[in-house]
Amino acid sequence: MTSNAAAPTRIVDGVELPAAGAWKIDPGHAEVGFMGRHFMLTKVRGRFTGVDATVYIGERPEDSKVTAEIDMASVDSGDKTRDDHLRSGDFFDVESHPKGVFTSTAVSWNGKAGKLTGDLTIKGVTRPVTLDVDYLGYARDPWNNDRTVFSARGKINREDWGLTWNMALETGGILVSKEIELSLEIEAIREV
Repeated sequence: MTSNAAAPTRIVDGVELPAAGAWKIDPGHAEVGFMGRHFMLTKVRGRFTGVDATVYIGERPEDSKVTAEIDMASVDSGDKTRDDHLRSGDFFDVESHPKGVFTSTAVSWNGKAGKLTGDLTIKGVTRPVTLDVDYLGYARDPWNNDRTVFSARGKINREDWGLTWNMALETGGILVSKEIELSLEIEAIREV
């Protein structure tokens, strides 16, 4: 493993990875999304636009850490009525629980991919989540900021966080799926 503190990237076990240090998420270029099913058939997607997060890249990739705070009221599924319902006590209860928090607890890494495990707190309930993460690369923007790009995905059961609102369907099944797919596309800017 080699490292150059001035360089935005380094070679670790023959693979180019971001330099060790703090990288701040650029909320304007971050997609923290989710997907559930309506009537157990239709995919309904949403995202949170208010995200504040920092990725601390360790000298050893497995020593990396992530901390994130999500403004739960920033949920956007493309439908105001649905978004208002998601903000209500039936789901996120943003009046009582305005923030969601993710704090990593473990990272495993192999090449340009890894697993990120952490504690996710929603609506006052904390449960572990594991995400599959891919490092997509590095770019320097026109303003000379060093940017690193990651993609992540995982699945959760929303009921584990007390998000249990639902309706039974006459034909069987339920209105809103319990399983929610998480999808993150993240650009982070190196803090100097």
